[in-house]
Formats: sequence, structure tokens, C-alpha cells
Amino acid sequence: MTNDYRFEFRPYQRRFLRSLTTNHGKWDIREGIILRLTDESGRVGWGEIAPISWFGSETLEQALDFCRQLPGEITDEIIFSIPDELPACQFGFESACGSEFFSMPNAPCPMPHAQSFSGLLPSGEAALNQWETLWQQGYRTFKWKIGVYAIADELEIFESLIHTLPASTKLRLDANGGLTYEEANLWLRTCDNLKANAELPIEIEFIEQPLPVEQFQQMLELSMSYETAIALDESVATLKQLAVCYQQGWRGIFVIKPGIVGSPSRLRKFCHQHQIDTVFSSVFETAIARLAALQLVRELSQNNRAVGFGIDHFFEQEETWLQSLWNDL
Repeated sequence: MTNDYRFEFRPYQRRFLRSLTTNHGKWDIREGIILRLTDESGRVGWGEIAPISWFGSETLEQALDFCRQLPGEITDEIIFSIPDELPACQFGFESACGSEFFSMPNAPCPMPHAQSFSGLLPSGEAALNQWETLWQQGYRTFKWKIGVYAIADELEIFESLIHTLPASTKLRLDANGGLTYEEANLWLRTCDNLKANAELPIEIEFIEQPLPVEQFQQMLELSMSYETAIALDESVATLKQLAVCYQQGWRGIFVIKPGIVGSPSRLRKFCHQHQIDTVFSSVFETAIARLAALQLVRELSQNNRAVGFGIDHFFEQEETWLQSLWNDL
């Protein structure tokens, strides 16, 4: 039986409290699209399209074009035939028609305990001042962006950071594909040496995407040459890429960003079939996409790894933003 929905959408903009700086550059404003589907009995489902084009998804403009060309009434058939070139749209529409999301997410998103989340630290020296606030909020796993400044400076800050963080902390280093092969070796060697030093009881959980996407073979080799784990991120941004990396032999960690990976139903199928080691991560979405993403985390997370959704401190918290977005237009 096919369901029919009345379809409406609204673009949104959210400004970061401070620019997010990664190897890809500075990011000041998060833009996306909120979807509202109303079924024949009047139940409302909310979805969100939150693309990151430089990460491998469609652009915001392509997503808007797709929404604009749709009729005011759409069916399941339309939703489940969205092309793979629009992975953020696939996620947004499928989430909106999933029955568990027929509610108004106007309150702050209910979150599991902060301990099961990884808190994102700012790049560079600012991390040395930020971790304590997050620690007090309950975070015990942190992610720090590398490949942003000169490697000598970052290694120096890293040295300070690992001696400052409390025992039992887990630290993830995220290069966003920004290291050279030599730099990746240097970071991995540094982390292996740290692992061998029993006096430093913090754990470097993994280095995320050390090299650019096109250097997959080198990352595969590095993953076999060092004790420190490597996680693929940009390399597995979409389901199609995920499948290719798996076929080419990757059995390390896969960082999955539900908001841009594509169809949730096909992701479920892939993860159940292959039992991969996953870390689920945010695309700086609102509570709407986050609820849908965390539903997938609950179903698919295998190895009890902290999920990368500790991003609230990057935005002002507005409890009534959704009603405002809908009513102001």
C-alpha cells in the first residue's frame, strides 16, 4: 500500500557561535532544509536535508532544486526513488516518512548521557581551553582537528593536550584528509609511541581520514603498519563509497554521517549484512535530523564507541526555532 503525503519545505540558516575551522576551510553558517510531510490522517512527519557538498553530498542548491520541482502531494514511491546523487535528500525524506518521527520536535533533542558522546574540540591551541568545560558536562571522549596548522605546532599542542587531559580520556584526531603521507606516518608513529608509554593513561582511539579520498591504498597500508587505528570518514561519506571501500578490503573503522550517507533503509541492510565497525557522526544538523540519526545509532552501533554528536556548544540553543521557521513565512 502506497502512502500519500502533503509536502512542504523551508530552508534554514544557523550561525556557528565561532567559525568551525577544518582542513576544508572555515565554516560560519549551517544551511539546510526542513521537510514536513502530512499523511492522509493528518499525522505530521518532520525531516531534514543537511548537505555538506565539500564532504561528498549534493549542494544545498541541488537539494532546493529537487524540493522545488516536487508536486505538493508525494508518495512513498517518489521518496524511495530519490537518486543516489542526492544522499542528504534520501536521508531527509525517508526519515520524515518513518512513523517514529511523527511528532513535533520543539523541545531540545533528548540525548543519551554525554559519556556516550564525543565532544568536538576547536582546532589549534583553543582546544587546551575548551576541553575542561566539556569534561564538566560529562564528555569523556574528545575529537581534535589536525592538519589545520603547521604540523610542528600541532604536535607541540598535542603534547600539551595529552599531558593535560585526565586519565581514562579517549582522544580522536581528525585530519579531514589534510595530511601528506609523511605527516600521516609521523602522527601515527607519535601515537604508537604514546601507546607504548604506560605512564600516560589516555587513549588515542584513532586517527580519522589522515589522507585524501583518492589515497585509499596508502591508508589501507598505513592501517596495517601501525598499532594506532585509522578511521575512514570522507572516503565513506555516501553508501556507494562505503560499499566500494568495503569491497576493496577496508575492515577498519567506518565513520558514518547519517545525514549525508543516503537511504537509512539501505544503510541498515548494509550494516546488518557486513557487521562493520562504525562510529556515527554529526553533520551539524538540527534536532530533527539528529533524532533520526540517533535512531540509526541505537539500531546499528556495534562496538560501543562514543558517537560524534557532541556539537551543541557550536550553536546558540533556540527551543522555538522550528515554530518560528514555519510561522514566519
